[in-house]
Amino acid sequence: MAADAKTGELLGTGRRKSATARVRIKSGSGKIIVNRRTAENYFPIDEHRMIINEPFTVTENVEKFDVRVNVTGGGAAGQAEAIRLGISRALLEHDSELRAPLKAEGLLTRDSRVRERKKPGQPGARKHFQFSKR
Repeated sequence: MAADAKTGELLGTGRRKSATARVRIKSGSGKIIVNRRTAENYFPIDEHRMIINEPFTVTENVEKFDVRVNVTGGGAAGQAEAIRLGISRALLEHDSELRAPLKAEGLLTRDSRVRERKKPGQPGARKHFQFSKR
């Protein structure tokens, strides 16, 4: 998390489940580009786009920044939440006074819940094969 001296972009990294998002924001008109596609194209579900825009609405910075994101791994929901964390961290680089509203909404906390691994000798993480007494 730092500023890119050459391009003037602010950097933030977000992770959720197995998704990792590298976020770059700079002053602009509110365009969001995810993996070289528009956010509307990349995330067809409105809820995911709302998740991405949450840091801007909480800090009242809607349509003040252009966002460029590279995101890998996970599914759509995990990627959206990873992007949200990355944007929140990049906004902190821009203005440290935004910490209080972002923290109050829980946007600076990395959600560490991940899928539990499958264990040997059973069909899933917690499920067991059927037991037969006789």
